Amino acid sequence: MEKLNFKDMNTIEKNKLDTFLLKLSGKIVTPEDVEYNETRKVYNGNIDKYPGMIVMCSDVADVIAAVNFGRENNLLIAVRGGGHNGGGLGVCDNGLVIDLSGLKSVRVNTAKNTVRVGGGNLWREVDHATHPFGLAVPAGVVSSTGVGGLTLGGGVGHLSRKYGLTIDNLLEADMVLADGSFVTVHKNQHQDLFWAIRGGGGNFGIVTSFKFQAHPVKTVIGGPTLWPIEKTKEIMAWYHDFLNNAPDDLNGFIATMVIPGAPFPEHLHNKQFCGIVWCYTGDPADFKELFKPVLALNPVF
Repeated sequence: MEKLNFKDMNTIEKNKLDTFLLKLSGKIVTPEDVEYNETRKVYNGNIDKYPGMIVMCSDVADVIAAVNFGRENNLLIAVRGGGHNGGGLGVCDNGLVIDLSGLKSVRVNTAKNTVRVGGGNLWREVDHATHPFGLAVPAGVVSSTGVGGLTLGGGVGHLSRKYGLTIDNLLEADMVLADGSFVTVHKNQHQDLFWAIRGGGGNFGIVTSFKFQAHPVKTVIGGPTLWPIEKTKEIMAWYHDFLNNAPDDLNGFIATMVIPGAPFPEHLHNKQFCGIVWCYTGDPADFKELFKPVLALNPVF
């Protein structure tokens, strides 16, 4: 096998690097590789970090090998699922990035309405797999978000009023711990660890797969309504009372925003608005009556 020259890992004995490489079915990307600059990127363009190596894991054995290598050589470790973390925690300077993007699989159990999801999946991949069966897992609002980061942070999305947070629907997780051991956690096994990962973040171990409870969702009515930015205080006060008294089938995220362009009409582009993005999961026949109070506020879109 070709010997590798790890430019930023020259404090590690060469034979250790070669032995590590032999344990992997995935690949390692280093600063000397042409794909390095593209591979080290995360979603937040303000994050510009230079890891010593990026391990592109293809299975759980790769994750275990990477964790052990990082621990034995006292390396700073970052774990990257979807790469959406706003603070850029999925990448680090000079250390070891364990990339889970190769751990992708989605299996839907229609008998129990559960979904097993790989640690490297994105939410759009989960939605794509569950939709034909009329099912959905409560998740976030951006389809390119990683399953791991959103789940371990709590997970608030369009279905939260109806079906709870993402962590409320987490039934089980497979994890690689800091000592390289592999465990499966659920309500009856490793209960403290199962409790910790449901909202406690990603510092308790690397989750290689999740098992979720899914719920019946086939078709929704959704989209934004916009008001002039000067009406923000008025709309927010109304929104608080309206949503508290609305059925759980209706959810709405309120925000101030600048309309970037298409698919919105041109006269709205680059202007500030107060907006609410709606999602309704109930009977379509009931939506028009339910939405009358919203339209009575004369949204501009």
